[in-house]
Amino acid sequence: MRDLAPRLLEWQASGAPYAIASVVAVRGGAPLKPGAALCVRVDGTVLGSVWGGCVDRTVYDLAREVLASGQPRFVSLGYSDDDTFAVGLTCGGEIDVFVQVVEDDTARVLAAAYLAGRRGVRSSWRG
Repeated sequence: MRDLAPRLLEWQASGAPYAIASVVAVRGGAPLKPGAALCVRVDGTVLGSVWGGCVDRTVYDLAREVLASGQPRFVSLGYSDDDTFAVGLTCGGEIDVFVQVVEDDTARVLAAAYLAGRRGVRSSWRG
């Protein structure tokens, strides 16, 4: 997420709505750790990754839905799902992802914390 902070500050300054999909938990093998994020602006611009390949596409689509509805979502993607191969989790890992529209100064606060190297900004949302 730290590498996304400068761009998120730009996005925040532009005033265009966007959503952040954050990995909040990982079980088994996964290429990225909790805190990885995929951000989607209302115009479809994408920043970051939560996994790569098909999983990112699934999360991108979810972020677009969240942008349209304004309602946050929590999803688990993993090998126990019926569509494991469809989303590309063939390595046996599972991830939990929280997707929310960024409002007010949330992005500025998070980006400033990451840029300053602070830790401890964590999600406790468990849906």
